[in-house]
Amino acid sequence: MHIDPTQLKIVEQRLLWLSHWMIHHANHVRPKMDGIKIGGHQASSASMVSIMTALYFSALRPEDRVAVKPHASPIFHAMQYLMGNQTLEKMKDFRGFGGVQSYPSRTKDVDDVDFSTGSVGLGVAITSFASIIQDFIKAKSWGADTQMGRMVALVGDAELDEGNVYEALQEGWKNDLRNTWWVIDYNRQSLDGIVREGLFERIEKIFDAFSWDVVRVKYGVLQRAAFDEPGGDRLRDWIDACPNQDYSALTFMGGANWRQRLMDDLGDQGEVTALIERRTDAELAALMENLGGNCVETMARTFATIDHDRPTCFLAYTVKGWGTPIAGHKDNHGGLMNNSQFAAWQSHMGVPEGEEWEPFATVQAPDTFKDFLASTPFFAKGPRRYFDDKLDVPPIGIDTSREISTQMAFGKVLDDLSKGKSELAERIVTTSPDVTGTTSLGPWVNRRKLFARSEQADAFIEHRIPSTAKWEFAPEGQHIELGIAEMNLMLLLGAAGLAHSLFGKRLIPIGTVYDPFVSRGLDALNYACYQDARFMLVGTPSGVTLAPEGGAHQSVGTPLIGMSQDGLAAFEPAFADELAVIMEWAFDYLQRDGEGQPDERTWLRDETGGSVYLRLTTNPIEQPGKRTDDEFRSGAIDGAYWLRKPGPNCEVVIAYQGAIAPEAIKAAGIIGEGRRDIGVLAVTSADRLNAGWTAAQRARSRGIQSACAHVETLLLGLPRHCKMITVIDGHPATLAWLGSVGGHQTIPMGVEHFGQTGTIGDLYRHHGIDAHAIVEKVNGLTTGRRVLQQHAGLLNPDCAQ
Repeated sequence: MHIDPTQLKIVEQRLLWLSHWMIHHANHVRPKMDGIKIGGHQASSASMVSIMTALYFSALRPEDRVAVKPHASPIFHAMQYLMGNQTLEKMKDFRGFGGVQSYPSRTKDVDDVDFSTGSVGLGVAITSFASIIQDFIKAKSWGADTQMGRMVALVGDAELDEGNVYEALQEGWKNDLRNTWWVIDYNRQSLDGIVREGLFERIEKIFDAFSWDVVRVKYGVLQRAAFDEPGGDRLRDWIDACPNQDYSALTFMGGANWRQRLMDDLGDQGEVTALIERRTDAELAALMENLGGNCVETMARTFATIDHDRPTCFLAYTVKGWGTPIAGHKDNHGGLMNNSQFAAWQSHMGVPEGEEWEPFATVQAPDTFKDFLASTPFFAKGPRRYFDDKLDVPPIGIDTSREISTQMAFGKVLDDLSKGKSELAERIVTTSPDVTGTTSLGPWVNRRKLFARSEQADAFIEHRIPSTAKWEFAPEGQHIELGIAEMNLMLLLGAAGLAHSLFGKRLIPIGTVYDPFVSRGLDALNYACYQDARFMLVGTPSGVTLAPEGGAHQSVGTPLIGMSQDGLAAFEPAFADELAVIMEWAFDYLQRDGEGQPDERTWLRDETGGSVYLRLTTNPIEQPGKRTDDEFRSGAIDGAYWLRKPGPNCEVVIAYQGAIAPEAIKAAGIIGEGRRDIGVLAVTSADRLNAGWTAAQRARSRGIQSACAHVETLLLGLPRHCKMITVIDGHPATLAWLGSVGGHQTIPMGVEHFGQTGTIGDLYRHHGIDAHAIVEKVNGLTTGRRVLQQHAGLLNPDCAQ
């Protein structure tokens, strides 16, 4: 590989200038509307500029993918601007509305972002899972033509404080990780100060334990040359022994202070003194700040030495704020050059006034430089956003003639798909954090096998030991088994959900997890949705309906997570036929990428597509019989339908969601004997109902008076005096807003406190969400005829007195 240090140095200096000018312009030149600091991380960008120059303009190929350290975003966008892939207008609007985003964003930035970053540690870890997904695709007959690339993370050393990084390291080791580079910007400074001494030794041991190669890049070209001079070995020893705080402080103070300290510590009136005295103050400062990670030639040559696919960690020593007046200062993370500092630095960089935005300012031979940029392999094929055709979704049905839980129905749907030969089934990849069997994925896995790059036999099968789990690992396998780390689950779903864009091969990722532990992976779930990954997340079992497991395994707030999470359509069906309709719709929804004009039937932007969350249960309940009418099907998808339509003089409506359905239905039968025209609203998605309602209100406020949401249509005929009882095995706020739609008094019921062990009946009574509690609310909080409960054996002893 030919490396041109001269041209790389020009690129480095151009990126350093353009990134810092963009930040300075946003903070000190552009008018401020609200007087708040804009920020932009000049120092963190500077420490990465040599690494990123060497990586993008020497080492990478188009098939490689990079997660850029969040605080190096300005370098990334400066690079894209230099290559003509970012606009001047967006650069000028850095951190403004519609401008270059604070941190690289696949969905908000216009340039070629591979992975969104921002929540530190997650961008690092997703590269490992993207590599596993690349292997998964390559092993399939339909993915054999995939070009294998390296998945690269540019890592801030403080990101290694994040626990999910180590969870990902262990999972990578289990899955024989390859083609992954993590480049650590080891500037030894974090938000609040200097990193502890000796951290690099711990880092190296950790990576070595998980079978990574570790490449320490400590000295730049100037330092290595000085070490070869007489006395150079003593200078190297001094650098190795110098505490991080001292090194940072001396860097900030500059050449004269370097000279004094070195002469005090090393001056011998001999070889070392001569080495120091041969250099001016400026040359001495340049030498001492020429760490490996701040030397573009060293980084380029280091990257070029890697000729294998083993996972590799580069520990690149850098100076935070390198090449700027704030280099080394412990406050420089959030600090910015002031106007006088920047003016002096602009003069030092040789950028004429008025040419600050000029990409090729200061370039002495622009034609040669442009030729170099044009020949850079990474940018040779232009933007690298791929696409794959949509997969046809086969009809999905299920037998509703017997009692069944929604979790069992989910497993049956996948089992039926596994038996067929649809293209959709071929592209499904399932995954679970060690709860495959207990979330009903077992039949699917038995038929479709587990994924591994090489075959691994199941000893139980070989020895003919009876087991329901036939776990064979093979390249054609379609299930990726994870350890108990929900962050890894969400990151793998995120990587798989971007496969069509990253690798040009569409996957249908499905992940299962115990519903209470959705919260454990919430940061990574939000991260996956933020970059518009497409997947189906199944939280099961859920609620206090998981009675014997106790409070630690009983979810309460997850329905609200489903409502609040952007990019995720949340459903909680009660019946198997509802689930079948929703899953058939969801398999198509995951693949949509339209422009997002609202559907005038629901005012939901369904054409944009997104991910789907299903909250299911293990409680088998009686099914309502075969239902195939369009009103039921569209209602299940849009969020609700009338299970029992209210009459014209309806006094009470019971609106329920999910597993609590039998209690709501039972209560309606009792209440109906004393109250007129009672209605039962089956809510399958409070999320979609609420989103459609708020969208329709926005449309009406903008003059579209015909806008009417699905929930408004459903509740349109209810008389004003009608009372609404909402009930869910989850937080009552999930449905409490329903009364606001038409101005009806609402009595919300649900779970607000931690659960405990017991039977389902015990816990429903304890939390006040059983049929008796519903009737009690009607009797105590609404006007009208008192309802007696003995009809269903629900007589409260207190009421019999």
